[in-house]
Amino acid sequence: MEPRPESRPPSVDALARSLGPSGLPHPICVDIARRAIEAGDVESARARADEFARTLLTPVINATGTLLHTNLGRAPFAHRQPASALTVEFDLATGGRGSRQRSVGQLFARLCGAEDAMVVNNNASSVLLVVAALAAGRDVPVSRGESVEIGGAFRVPEVIEQSGARLVDVGTTNRTRRADYDAAIGRDGVDAAMILRVHPSNYRVEGFVEQPRVEELAEVAATHAIPLVVDIGSGLLDAGCPWLSGPPPPWLAGEPAAVQTLAAGADLVTFSGDKLLGGPQAGIVAGRADLVARCARHPLARALRPGAMVLLALQELAMAYLRREVATEVPFWRMVATPVDALRARADEIVAGVEYACAARGAPMESVPGAGSAPGVTMPSFGLEVPGDHLDALRASPVPVIARARDGVTLLDLRSVDPADDVTVAEALRRLGGDR
Repeated sequence: MEPRPESRPPSVDALARSLGPSGLPHPICVDIARRAIEAGDVESARARADEFARTLLTPVINATGTLLHTNLGRAPFAHRQPASALTVEFDLATGGRGSRQRSVGQLFARLCGAEDAMVVNNNASSVLLVVAALAAGRDVPVSRGESVEIGGAFRVPEVIEQSGARLVDVGTTNRTRRADYDAAIGRDGVDAAMILRVHPSNYRVEGFVEQPRVEELAEVAATHAIPLVVDIGSGLLDAGCPWLSGPPPPWLAGEPAAVQTLAAGADLVTFSGDKLLGGPQAGIVAGRADLVARCARHPLARALRPGAMVLLALQELAMAYLRREVATEVPFWRMVATPVDALRARADEIVAGVEYACAARGAPMESVPGAGSAPGVTMPSFGLEVPGDHLDALRASPVPVIARARDGVTLLDLRSVDPADDVTVAEALRRLGGDR
């Protein structure tokens, strides 16, 4: 009896074509097919394709209760742009070259109560640009309690060093007074170009602490004829939240806001676009027109400038604020404004729809703003509890659901879930029942 011939693996091209339903481009399927054949595991090709697809940017449902989840893109903001030319740097009145900053800058200047404003690609860029433009080769006094590291290794001392300026430490970690700034600026050899205040954003020091008010720092800056720059970080426009129908949420108490900081005497403020502002990733610089102009003229401004898509998204966001349509058009503030009773009703409806497939139950929860905004504070919420740790299974859903687990229980906080996604959440929970 002749020996049975060994089966040959399929050709790379044939295996790659079989992966077509994955939706991946053919060249990627070829790479995946080749790796599967080289590993001697042709059957793994489909799983490899699925694994690769999961490495791409993928829409997910944020059920973590962290409204501004840095790993999930921070503020969710819908933006659609036509495939057409835009007046990014074109002046319709003259037919000549225009300013990239004018359209959005004038809107944020109006929102902040500032003379002028400009935008760059994130708030770290804002701080870097301002210090480079106003203080390169000179000294920048900063309280020791504000020489912080914020996510992604953004360290204030290193940013100042990269800008070409020199950091001057002021006061102590927990207590810095007005007199400390005067003393630091008056030391021999100190050539202060500006005072920089940095909002810690992602942590809070409590107890035996002290720091001067913005008004006091503005007086110190005026005495020494230098500008006061305040990085408010999280991007709250107005402490009064006039875009909401009721009073400001209690958890915002103490959060610095652009309008009030400038009114208190700051010459410039810098803040993020994708935190409490609720828009795309960007950094905004607002304040005195002459200082904004110096920033705009600096060579770094070109390297840090945003593109047309970000500019148009910011314009839409600013218009929503000006029209007082934030609660309906900006998802972050819609999540903030949702009453707990509405979240409870949604939870009850989901539980009723999955009761025979999954042991989910409604439960009170605590949401957090996230992304370093208002550190240490929470807001009451409501969501779903499911016995067991199902994080892996939920992430494996056709539309991944990102939740959290504690003490052997999976928690899905509905404050961070768009109501339109409740049906998808229910489907994911029913699938858990089928996996048992």
